[in-house]
Amino acid sequence: NDNSSVTDFIIRKAIQEGACTVYPIGAITKGQKGEELAEMGIMYSEGCVAFSDDGKPVMSSLIMRRALEYSKAFKVPIISHCEDIGLSEGGVMNEGLLSLTLGLKGIPSEAEEIIISRDIALANLTKGRLHIAHVSTEGSVRIIREAKERGINVTAETCPHYFSITEKAVEGYNTNAKVNPPLRTDKDVNAIKQGLKDGTIDVIATDHAPHHRDEKLREFDQAPSGISGLETALSLSLRLVHEGVLTMPQLVEKMTVNPAKILGLNKGTLKAGSDADIVMVDANKEFKVEAERFVSKGRNTPFDGLILKGMPVVTICKGKIYE
Repeated sequence: NDNSSVTDFIIRKAIQEGACTVYPIGAITKGQKGEELAEMGIMYSEGCVAFSDDGKPVMSSLIMRRALEYSKAFKVPIISHCEDIGLSEGGVMNEGLLSLTLGLKGIPSEAEEIIISRDIALANLTKGRLHIAHVSTEGSVRIIREAKERGINVTAETCPHYFSITEKAVEGYNTNAKVNPPLRTDKDVNAIKQGLKDGTIDVIATDHAPHHRDEKLREFDQAPSGISGLETALSLSLRLVHEGVLTMPQLVEKMTVNPAKILGLNKGTLKAGSDADIVMVDANKEFKVEAERFVSKGRNTPFDGLILKGMPVVTICKGKIYE
């Protein structure tokens, strides 16, 4: 979405369907090519709540600087996919002993950490609003923590797969465990949990990336990256509560309150005047993940067959109840 016409279509289509509220995110650059800024001002006026080139990094420091300057003016975040493609190009999993054993090209942690460091420096320069997407490494958590201690305007998110499983899920060339950034090590998983616990990481996001079964049946090198994460996100995140990493109020904050605040939405809380979009959860209900029963058209999940505890039972959206 790099122009106002597409933004307007997304909003009108969501209203027409009516099942949920959709807030469009505009592209930072035209065609997500990283070469020229998109029409950020016009897209903002049409209803975009943030800007991101999604799964592509903005490699030009000058363009990212300009985007962050606009973010300050519009008071909306720039959501950055942090990946140095010079280091990651051709990589399909975490770089290390396991990638060497499997004969797969790896992506080093530094590919993520270098761009995070750059973007934080640019956020400090511009005083813009920076949000780091899908944090996956110990080093990234440390860099973001230090930036927050310095008072830089940066927020961050991670995803359930980055605190639930490691690169070992790729063994057997399991393409359903192929994501970008890749699954990392036990050390990284522990750092992500600590980052969630101490507030370094503000948000748990799904990074929902459904793919057709045929796409994921390709050879590992050729299969697309991504997990169909929407339907397991809450249940996997509730494990953090059951394990004592987060309290229930902290989890609610990571999944509702903070995302709404970052995007400037009147949502995420039950206070008077907030939108009545509510999910009721049975935190103790056990169930088996069955990918074939997903409502999403994408059934690509590495959690198929896993027993999880806790699930949503009722959703209220704009006053309409879904069970």
